Amino acid sequence: MTAPSTTAPAGTTALKYQLKSFEKIPIKMWDNPDDGAIHIARYIALCIRQKQQENDHLVLGLATGSSPIKVYNELVRMHREEGLSFQNVVTFNLDEYYPMKPDANQSYVRFMHEYLFSHIDIPQSNIHIPNGDIPMEYVDHYCQEYEKKIESLGGIDIQILGIGRTGHIGFNEPGSWLSSRTRLVKLDHMTRMDAVKEFGKEENVPYRAITMGISTILKAKQIFIMAWGSHKAEIVAQAIEGDVTEMIPATFLQNHTNVKFYLDDAASVELTKIKTPWLAGICQWDDKLVAKAVIWLSLKLQKPLLKLTDEDYINHGLSELIAEYNSAYTLNIEIFNKLQHTITGWPGGKPNADDKHRPERANPAKKRVIIFSPHPDDDVISMGGTFLRLVEQGHEVHVAYQVSGNIAVHDTDAWRYAEFMADYARAMGVDHPELLKLVNKVTRFIERKEQGETDLKELRVLKGIIRREEARSGALYCGLPEKNIHFLNMPFYETGGVRKNKLSEIDFQIIIDLLNDVKPHQVYAAGDLADPHGTGEHGMNGRLMKLRWLFRLVLTN
Repeated sequence: MTAPSTTAPAGTTALKYQLKSFEKIPIKMWDNPDDGAIHIARYIALCIRQKQQENDHLVLGLATGSSPIKVYNELVRMHREEGLSFQNVVTFNLDEYYPMKPDANQSYVRFMHEYLFSHIDIPQSNIHIPNGDIPMEYVDHYCQEYEKKIESLGGIDIQILGIGRTGHIGFNEPGSWLSSRTRLVKLDHMTRMDAVKEFGKEENVPYRAITMGISTILKAKQIFIMAWGSHKAEIVAQAIEGDVTEMIPATFLQNHTNVKFYLDDAASVELTKIKTPWLAGICQWDDKLVAKAVIWLSLKLQKPLLKLTDEDYINHGLSELIAEYNSAYTLNIEIFNKLQHTITGWPGGKPNADDKHRPERANPAKKRVIIFSPHPDDDVISMGGTFLRLVEQGHEVHVAYQVSGNIAVHDTDAWRYAEFMADYARAMGVDHPELLKLVNKVTRFIERKEQGETDLKELRVLKGIIRREEARSGALYCGLPEKNIHFLNMPFYETGGVRKNKLSEIDFQIIIDLLNDVKPHQVYAAGDLADPHGTGEHGMNGRLMKLRWLFRLVLTN
């Protein structure tokens, strides 16, 4: 996928060419994050090589979090496969938690080396990451020196940014002022909640961080800011289309002369030209867009769809629809009927029913169904009602738990189960020294375990068994036979931490084998579309795309 052209072909009336712009920051939209991230990485590589020809250095401002990982992956690939050298690159990271030891699992020092620095030839002396381990009394002086280092090298040439759900850039939280420089800040509650998945428990998340300031960021010669996923859509729209305000620090970027916002489809859904394009200009109407406009108007006015009037449409920029359909009455009836026909109590299709207007065909009456549950509870949490209905209506339902979910089990629960095994063996008079030795190993590790430390293998296996039995109990309660419960244990997940390995051919083959074995008529993917991590590389959207691709692959073979 390449970035969409901004020039309309001759004679074209496509929607995107006729809209006026509501955006106060230039944007590039992509079908998926991979393409956008690769585009940024290749631009950075071009700048690095140009500076090399000029015998000069390139200063990069770098970010952490899930958004830039694919940029770093592509830079590493270009280093390994295309000989891209980073000898002339100097980097400054945006921020670091405080306090935070550099070798802690959650530190940004460790993050940057894991995803970038350990895989390229950048000199260690050229890497600058805020030090989260300095005494409090030295923090102010340290921050001043960080600013001076950036200035002494001529400032940042290219700054990479993500955006937090509070609108923060770096750790500049709501209330940050335009003139702010590198400093110690207090983290917003929502930011800390978003970090719980990294730290395990809320109380482990630091309350402070060292961050570059708004002023520091805006001094960069060029800025790329990225947002991937529907969970960022609302704040993205406010940052791009809203007024400049210190309560949404990303809006300060509207005043930068060389900034570009990179979005995937999911992150762009709240932008005016995507959500309500009829407000942005003349639309090329189709059935889907008409339905979207009518539903939007009903929700906006808090009126039942069938009670919308001609005046409602005219007063809200939809007079074209009245001209096309002659009256609100005709349009309302048509959209109401279409909506009604999407509603069914038979997710597998109702036998012997007229299904020409229904979302699922009636034949075959009994279908083979696979529910992919990323973690061993997403099936019942995300779509438990549909799960039960499919079983009750006699379909052959299979559930595939993609990963063990072991990192979601608390140490106290694992300790309790370990002690239970030992107590049960003793109560039954079973002298099993190897079992007791294993239990002691696990319990001793839990007792001395430090915050963020990766679980040993034996403990991960125990936690995986706990999640497996919970999942099995839920599936059996829904009426599934044991043979229809599949634990896939995809290898990419088994790192013992939140950060996962890249999906491999082995992971793909596990899914392909199951699809070939079951040959389902229907495939469901349970989960949260807003999940930025999940059991895919970066969330549920990626999983759905991969599942669709795998399903097509099986069907065509």
